[in-house]
Amino acid sequence: MNKTKRIILTIIIACQLMVVLDSAIMVTALPEIGRTLHITTANLTWVQNAYILAFGGLLLLGARAGDILGRRRMFSVGIALFTLASILVGFAQSAEFLLITRAFQGLAAAIATPSTLALLAVTFVEAKERTKAIALFSAVSGAGGSIGLILGGILTDLISWRVGMFLNVPIGIAMLIMVPRYLPETEKNTGHFDLMGALTSVIGITALVFGFIQAAANGWGKLETLLALSIGVVLLVAFVFIEARAKQPITPLRLFSSRKRSGAYLGRFLFLCGNFSLFFFVPQFLQNVLDFTSFESGLAFLPFTGVMFGMMYLMPWLITRFGNLKVLIAGLIIAIIGTSWLSQISADSQFFPQIFIPLLIMGMGAGMVFLPFTSFGLSDVDSRDSGAASGLINVAQQTGSSLGLAVLITVFEAVNRSAVPSKQHFAHAISVSIMGSAVFITVSLVVVLVWFLPARKAVQVAARNAA
Repeated sequence: MNKTKRIILTIIIACQLMVVLDSAIMVTALPEIGRTLHITTANLTWVQNAYILAFGGLLLLGARAGDILGRRRMFSVGIALFTLASILVGFAQSAEFLLITRAFQGLAAAIATPSTLALLAVTFVEAKERTKAIALFSAVSGAGGSIGLILGGILTDLISWRVGMFLNVPIGIAMLIMVPRYLPETEKNTGHFDLMGALTSVIGITALVFGFIQAAANGWGKLETLLALSIGVVLLVAFVFIEARAKQPITPLRLFSSRKRSGAYLGRFLFLCGNFSLFFFVPQFLQNVLDFTSFESGLAFLPFTGVMFGMMYLMPWLITRFGNLKVLIAGLIIAIIGTSWLSQISADSQFFPQIFIPLLIMGMGAGMVFLPFTSFGLSDVDSRDSGAASGLINVAQQTGSSLGLAVLITVFEAVNRSAVPSKQHFAHAISVSIMGSAVFITVSLVVVLVWFLPARKAVQVAARNAA
C-alpha cells in the first residue's frame, strides 16, 4: 500500500471514526444529560434516535447525491455540515434544541458517510489490500463505539459532555484541508434524486421508532402508538413500491437479487438491533444500579474495546484460513454466549466477573462479524451501484441500531413500571432487555445459516459438476 493510499484510507477511517464516536460519546453521558435537561429514560433514547434516524433514513439519498454530484464534493459538504452541527449540539441548552441539532448532525453524516466505502472500493482494487482496508474500516465501525463510551465518560466526569461534540471541530477542519489534496473525484452521473423514496423511508422508520417509544411511555393501546406504527408500516410498503417503479431509485432492488448481499444486509441489521442496545443499557445499569460515575462506566468498556481491536489484527488471517462464512458464524455464536451471560446481571452483581468477562466475550464476537458482513454486502456489486450498496450497509447498521433500541426500551419500560421503583427492579428490567439483545443476535445467526449455507452448497455442487 503506497503513501497516497494510506492517506486516503486515513481520511476515510477518520470520517467513520468521527461519526461513530459522536454517537457513542453521548451514550455514557445520557444519565447526566437526562438529569440536567430533565429527560425521562424512555425519552432519552431520542437523543440517539434523532441522530440515527436522520443518518440512516437519508443515507441512500446521500449516496445518490454522491453519484450525481461527485463523491468527493459531497464528502466535503457532509464533513463541513457535521462540524457545524457538532458546535450547535455542544451549545444546546434545552432538550428540544438538542434533538433538533442531533438530527442535523445525522443529516450531515448521511451526506458524508456513503462516499467512504465507495471511495474505499475504487481505491483498493487488489483483493489483499481491500481485505486489509475493510478490516480497518470495520474495526473502527465496531470498536469506535467503545472508544466513544470511554471518552464520553471521561469528559462528562472531568469537564462536560459538551466537550465531546467540540472535539469534532478540529478533526473536521483537518479533513476539509486534506480532502482536496488527496481524495480523487469520481465520475459524475446524470440523473435525478428519488425524493419520494427518501421521504417514505425516513418518515416510515421514524414513525415505527416513535410508535415503539410511545408504547414504552404510554402503552400499546393508545391512539398515537397505533397510529404511528400503522403509518410506519404503510410508508415502508409504499417505499418498496416506489423503488420498484422509479427510473433511478435510491435503493435499486436489484441489489437484493444476490442471496449473499441480501442476507448480509438483514443479518447486519438484526445484529445491530441487539448489539447497539447494549451500549445504552449497560451504562444505565452501571450508573443507576452499581453507582459508577460516567468516567468509571466508560472505563468498564475497556474489555470490549481491547478485545475488539485485537481481533482487527487477527481477522485477515482468520478470513484467509477459514473463510468469511465460518468466521461470521463463529463470531455470532460467541456474541450470543457473551450477551446471554451478561443478561444474568442483578442488583447484587459485581463488575468482575459478572460484567467484565461477558464484555470480553462480546468484544471477541463483535470483532469477528463486521468484516464478513461488510465483505458480503459489497460482493459482486456493479460499479454503478457501489454507492447504493455502501449506503445500504450503513443503513442496515443505523436503522438496526435505532429500531432495536426502540423495541428494547419498550421491553425495559414494560418490566420497570410494573413494580415499585428500586435498584432491584431497575436491574431486572435491564436484565430482561439485554436478553432481548441476545434474541436479536440469535435471529441474525439464523438468517446467516438460512441465507448463506444453501448458497454455499450450491456453489460446491456446481464446482463438482464442472470438474
